[in-house]
Amino acid sequence: MSAQAERKTENLPQWKKEEVDELAELIENYESVGIVGITGIPSKQLQDMRRDLYGTAELRVSRNTLQVRALEDAGLGDLVEHIEGQVGLVGTNENPFSLYKELEASKTPAPINEGEVAPNDIVVPEGDTGVDPGPFVGELQSIGANARIEDGSIQVMEDSTVLAAGEEVSADLSNVLNELGIEPKEVGLDLRAVIADGVLFDPEDLDIDIEAYESDVATAAARARNLSINASYPTEATAPTLIAKATGEAKSLGLHAAIEDEALMPDLVSKADAQLRALAARIDDEDALPEELQGVEAPAAEPAADAEGDDESADDQDDAEADAAEDDDDDDDDEDAGGGEGLGAMFG
Repeated sequence: MSAQAERKTENLPQWKKEEVDELAELIENYESVGIVGITGIPSKQLQDMRRDLYGTAELRVSRNTLQVRALEDAGLGDLVEHIEGQVGLVGTNENPFSLYKELEASKTPAPINEGEVAPNDIVVPEGDTGVDPGPFVGELQSIGANARIEDGSIQVMEDSTVLAAGEEVSADLSNVLNELGIEPKEVGLDLRAVIADGVLFDPEDLDIDIEAYESDVATAAARARNLSINASYPTEATAPTLIAKATGEAKSLGLHAAIEDEALMPDLVSKADAQLRALAARIDDEDALPEELQGVEAPAAEPAADAEGDDESADDQDDAEADAAEDDDDDDDDEDAGGGEGLGAMFG
């Protein structure tokens, strides 16, 4: 606390000093501190709200001048401009977004009284009012509702906007709304501003759809990851995938180039076996084949060697068929040259 603040506090009566100290303790104990409006909240309901916040946040109501002094002493002067009317200090270790969401969810519908300002358009809905025929139909009509008597009761014929947002409620309108059980306003702690980690948040900053926001962040993260992988830009998150991708591509290249590497030998042998079987299956004269190849069928599918296994299997089959076609041409050449001894020499 500054020397000037200490001098100001020294001039306060003892009970005010104690109150400022308690407000200062609240400010110091919590990571987020805000101002909430409490105008129009009955005392009992305010106590219920304070109890409901227990474990999540702490609410303290005090004189505005004392709240201003405590905030200024704590270096939170940005909140002072939001102290107007009936307000209180709220402290929490939750993030401001969670606090705002909880306070909004705790609000409840309430009647609106004469002289209050409508927070939004007030509408008398279409339908049966449940009120027997009588003077009340005239009261409805006087406030602008399209009402008349039908089927033994007073009916509102269409949704009727009887007061626009920002306008003052008259005594007649308040009486009609109370008679109909219409509660056009919400009562609750109205968060005006909150400071967390030195940053001031207004309600407009906190009024977001958290689920939609999380979905947007997840989508952006997925797109960033795909971009990193496609651009071969290594990060802690993408390095394992890039290494696996490079390993698969290297293996595929080794298989297509028939590089005799220890790690590739099982797949190279499988590939050669598949090509041999494909070739043997194309030969009609089984007597021209060694005994172990007689009656073999072309393999239905080749084992996948890597992430591109399906493409590679198709390539292997194409290679096998191409080799078989080339061998057929060679066999034709051998037969033309001097008999059918070419296949016998090929297969031992």
